Amino acid sequence: MKNIFWLLFLPILVFSQTAEDIALKTEAKLRSFRSLQADFKQIYYSSTVSNPLEEEGRLYLQKPGWMKWEYRKPEKKIFLIKNNLYQEYYAEEKQLVEKTFSDEENEAEVLSLLAGKRGILENYSVELSPFPTENSNVFQIKLTPLTEEADTFILLEIDVKTWLIKKVVSFDWTSNKQEFHFSRIEINKNLPKDTFELDIPADVEIIK
Repeated sequence: MKNIFWLLFLPILVFSQTAEDIALKTEAKLRSFRSLQADFKQIYYSSTVSNPLEEEGRLYLQKPGWMKWEYRKPEKKIFLIKNNLYQEYYAEEKQLVEKTFSDEENEAEVLSLLAGKRGILENYSVELSPFPTENSNVFQIKLTPLTEEADTFILLEIDVKTWLIKKVVSFDWTSNKQEFHFSRIEINKNLPKDTFELDIPADVEIIK
């Protein structure tokens, strides 16, 4: 009965929300959880290359400052952020890239949005902006930076029921487009501490 009730009132909920309402509720949801994990598909469309680059993997997020992108297809690699330490590990090349960065560099737009660290209405103008999608029962909004950023604008697709982001589409100043699709999203599950540790063979080249 509860599910039937929800479905009956879903169209009213979708059409009664303003872009500002959606932004505030999405931001509140992103700030409410302590951990998140999800499958992701990343698609990069370059303005200079005809075929897009598609990659898949699993995302792990532990607040306040740990994030791991574990790529599984087509190439196995790991991008790991632990506070201000950033590591890229390429298993096939046996190579580890390490660097530290400032708090400002740690505030990359998409990553900060996912972590709930970046206030939406404080940093963007927002508007309703329908765009093609394979998902149903979603809100779609467009974020335009109030100051000059790496991205000219960002499209967010948000689940109507959970207020979790299902898709992020960003466009940069050189007309490149990047998409992140999220599925099998789980929040507030205990993540083992070794989730954010790299198991590196002894013969790996370390570049700093």
